[in-house]
Amino acid sequence: MEKNYLFDEFTNEFLNKRQAHACTNSLKAEAVNYLHELIDFLFPHFSKKVYSDSEDVLANLQLLKRNLVELIKQLNGNTPQNASEIADLFINKIPEIHSKLWNDAQAIHSGDPASESIDEVILAYPGFMAIVIYRLSHELYLLKVPIIPRIMSEHAHQITGIDIHPGASIGSPFFIDHGTGIVIGETTVIGKNVKIYQGVTLGALSVDKSLAQTKRHPTIEDDVIIYSQAVILGGSTVIGKNSVIGGNSWVTQSIPPDSVVYNKSEVRIKTNKEFEEPINFII
Repeated sequence: MEKNYLFDEFTNEFLNKRQAHACTNSLKAEAVNYLHELIDFLFPHFSKKVYSDSEDVLANLQLLKRNLVELIKQLNGNTPQNASEIADLFINKIPEIHSKLWNDAQAIHSGDPASESIDEVILAYPGFMAIVIYRLSHELYLLKVPIIPRIMSEHAHQITGIDIHPGASIGSPFFIDHGTGIVIGETTVIGKNVKIYQGVTLGALSVDKSLAQTKRHPTIEDDVIIYSQAVILGGSTVIGKNSVIGGNSWVTQSIPPDSVVYNKSEVRIKTNKEFEEPINFII
């Protein structure tokens, strides 16, 4: 290939970026594999392993710790120096995560007339799987592990259609019903016994980068129900406890406790001859 100064500049920039932004080429796949290891451990529904005594359980926890250290090391230039300490702290959170998740599963089963058992919730409900992955990624996020929590949350987004940032703070029990299209932003705070339907957005009023370290997303207090397609925006917006937010509502200001917010729409019926616009729509 002939000398080309344009390509000289490109190749230098290319090599610099390859070095500065290097992670192992298997980081994403390994993060998802580790996530599956955690889920298999927490729920017998997904695991082929039989635990005969407490020593088996403790041995598997040690394996999960070792595998997390190895996963963190794959971050290369972004690897925290205290990977072993981070892994210890994360594994120590497993009992609490386990308790919250079974509490979530029980709440979903109790609150959904279509649910026949907790096992059905665990195996078949995308909302529950999104909560599982959120609770695991959230603890890694709190431990300031780079990139890996977001890989996990994006995996949840891909398989469930539910996008929960690992930085959000969500109490237990938490109930996602159906769930497709839900978006929950990084600084969202959600209390206990909150129920959210499909298409809900808990977002920010502004996406300016300078606001990265501020609270940009709403607070949802205990015992709130948010119906489908509702949009709640803003870091200072608080939905008071025991409130109901109706479907298709647009909320950018705080709502007092025990409120009902709804979007009033009007349905009118005409004959084909009275209707002025084309009715043969292509969707």
